[in-house]
Amino acid sequence: MADGADIIIKAAKGAEKGPGSAGSAAAPGRAQAKAAWTALRGALRSDWWVGALLPAAAIAVWQLAGSTGLVSPEFLPTPLAILAAFTELAVHGGLSHHLGVSIGRAGLGFLIGAMLGLLLGTLTGLFRRAEYMLDPGVQVLRLVPHLAIAPLIILWFGFGEVSKIVIIMSGSFFPLYVNTFMGIRGVDNKLFEVARVLGFSPWQRLRRLVLPAALPGILLGLRLSMAVAWIGLVVAELIGSQSGVGFLINEAKQNSNTPVIFVGIVIFAVVGKLIDSLFRLIERKALHWRDSYQG
Repeated sequence: MADGADIIIKAAKGAEKGPGSAGSAAAPGRAQAKAAWTALRGALRSDWWVGALLPAAAIAVWQLAGSTGLVSPEFLPTPLAILAAFTELAVHGGLSHHLGVSIGRAGLGFLIGAMLGLLLGTLTGLFRRAEYMLDPGVQVLRLVPHLAIAPLIILWFGFGEVSKIVIIMSGSFFPLYVNTFMGIRGVDNKLFEVARVLGFSPWQRLRRLVLPAALPGILLGLRLSMAVAWIGLVVAELIGSQSGVGFLINEAKQNSNTPVIFVGIVIFAVVGKLIDSLFRLIERKALHWRDSYQG
């Protein structure tokens, strides 16, 4: 009897493990459900939603204060009023055109300023004589605020697109210049000795040793330069512009249209955050080899 019972148990186990059994057919479904549940638990445990709690609470209090009349709508319009103004601009106000103009200006000014900053930062970082000649003047100009030089740039180049690009370019140049210079000067001197031993040419030394070692500082400079270029765009468009998001803000100020002013402010904030997040993603991908502290 015992042998018969063992045979029956083994047969039942073999049937459960068989390719045509219901348990085998349901296994992929259970695995998918388990994976989905694991992903959901991971998302709920992650900290991305924690950062949204404070802004969401602030917006709720803001809307409540405006709806109950505690805050004047001329002074601080409610989020719903701002949303209505945004919808009106998007449908009938040419918001996409103005936003495209602003992004184009910021991108062109950033591109020119970043290229010059990278070039001069590399030059002064590699050669001490170039540092002595160029760096003091650059450092003096770096400390001059945008608002101080904007009238002079407009006087030189007029109210056209050139003056706006120059204002944006002048802001985006300095962060990348400084971070490139400091990144190169922070390279371990032993790498230069290795380059001499291996017989690297100056171009090989720059491409294979210096720039990869200075890449964290250069990427940080790019991120800061883009942020300053976006801020410079606001200054450029608030002074004598006929298009762009800054023009919408200036026009709304003249018409005492507070919701539209807030729409422009929110657009600048959201687009700036998206650009900064893009650069952080690029930085994370380019520096995936770096084993740094994550907090």
